[in-house]
Amino acid sequence: MSTTGRLTARRLIETAHLLADASGPVVLRHFRKPMTVDNKAEGNGYDPVTKADRAAERIIRRHIAKLHPDHAILGEEMGLSGEGPYTWVIDPIDGTRAFITGMPLWGTLIGVTEGGRAVAGMMDQPYTRERVWSAGDATHWRGSDGRIKRIKSSGCTRIEEARLMTTSPDLFSAGHERKAFERLKAAARMTRFGGDCYAYCLLAAGHVDIIAEAGLKAYDIVALVPIIEAAGGSVTTWDGGRPEGGGRIVASASSTLHDAVLRSIASG
Repeated sequence: MSTTGRLTARRLIETAHLLADASGPVVLRHFRKPMTVDNKAEGNGYDPVTKADRAAERIIRRHIAKLHPDHAILGEEMGLSGEGPYTWVIDPIDGTRAFITGMPLWGTLIGVTEGGRAVAGMMDQPYTRERVWSAGDATHWRGSDGRIKRIKSSGCTRIEEARLMTTSPDLFSAGHERKAFERLKAAARMTRFGGDCYAYCLLAAGHVDIIAEAGLKAYDIVALVPIIEAAGGSVTTWDGGRPEGGGRIVASASSTLHDAVLRSIASG
């Protein structure tokens, strides 16, 4: 099937649903089962990958190639392939550390960029049967009971009232990154660790107010950008730039709160 020409974000989300439906069962075959875990990192680092990551990305790529052969694909496990007006940005299991320890705070991320900007995004959690998505106009959450609801961020405006999350304090290198996070942590009402992509969806749903992270790749964040923005939140790099390229990322429940967070980060 050729899809030459501009597609609506709604059409892209329809494809994302098909991709999530296809990849979810593949991932679940391995969850909470004995598995071999490889380390992609060099030296003393640890960057785990499993058969589930690779199998899920393969099936997602296969479906995109069939449905949108003139689109590019950027995936965590298999890199960039193809070229076209749209790029599908895929993380088959965002939160592999959670996955291999049996925790359900991971998800499959499926995002689409047009001209480098995220225009549609989805997070699928097949174990809990939850799915969160946005085609830019609104953000929706399908719960484990199958019901779909529109979600909104909390609208929190002050760091002192905010619930702060990050996947791990180990994300932040010594110096500016660590000090910036510690300032936010000291000012926020409470801080929790863990969550990976699931935490960003909790921010979009009003349960978390700030997420600060560093060292992200494009496939870690692209799918989450429309989800956060359409829910009323803000997400940028630490210096206020567009987040699609990854790096140091901060998300907030409102633009007012986001401005305060960026000032706090820059103050050191």
